[in-house]
Amino acid sequence: MTEVTTKKDVALVLSGGGARGLAHIGAIEELIKNGYSITSIAGCSMGALVGGVYAVGKLKEFREWMKTIDKKKMLSLSDISISFNHIVKGNRIIEAIMEFVPDVAIEDLPIPYCAVATDLKAGKEVVFDRGSLFEAIRASISIPSFYEPVQRDDMVLIDGGILNPFPLNRVKRRAGDILVGVDVSGQDYRAQWDEMHRLTEWQKSGESLKAKLFDYFIPDDIELNYFTLLSRSGSLMIRQNSLLMARLMQPDMLMDVLMNRYGMFDFDESERIISLGRKTAAQTIAQYEQTK
Repeated sequence: MTEVTTKKDVALVLSGGGARGLAHIGAIEELIKNGYSITSIAGCSMGALVGGVYAVGKLKEFREWMKTIDKKKMLSLSDISISFNHIVKGNRIIEAIMEFVPDVAIEDLPIPYCAVATDLKAGKEVVFDRGSLFEAIRASISIPSFYEPVQRDDMVLIDGGILNPFPLNRVKRRAGDILVGVDVSGQDYRAQWDEMHRLTEWQKSGESLKAKLFDYFIPDDIELNYFTLLSRSGSLMIRQNSLLMARLMQPDMLMDVLMNRYGMFDFDESERIISLGRKTAAQTIAQYEQTK
């Protein structure tokens, strides 16, 4: 009797999306639970972070750390540095994660990994597949006007989602693998109007300098403010580009995690967002396996 084997090697691609990208954790856990083996990974922004943490083998520790995040801790991890091109430097959060996730050379990871960023000067996509993992992640998560851009060589690096929010074309493939994409860019866009109100509730009673600075740039009583305008515009652009990439690359499994409630700064809702990612992944895997 000839043994029948099922090929379950996965080339995994994770989109950006801020806190919504925590759904990637649930998707990864569900893939592994169902016997799939992730043999390569590519990510953008939050997808680059989650993918990198998984590649290092610290996804469980990262999830446990996320359980400790509330809005007060989020604020403490925001190294406010009001400038002409950013509000938050973005280094403190990386340093906090590096306390339990070691920085390594990407080429030394056990599986191929890459993160995408955007070179603002050249107007080109930059793919990090070598060098410091956390340098790549820091560049990939650099939300324009919010995080400080990363200066590297002759480049000014910002969020990879500007040019390639769902880098299905960048993951390393091998014969017989399954292309799986997890996209968290789909959402209830009307709910975005309330997103910054939830984020800045602490401003109403806050007397600190940080609260006053946030209140100046992102007033909690103005619906269409500096941040909501940029956030909504960027989200619409990213969603359309993600859909186009999916149509172009046609992944074997497309896990489209629709966010009808959670916004890009809802890091204190990590377990609920992870659960949503797991649920979507379970449904997608079941549908895929029914066709095989």
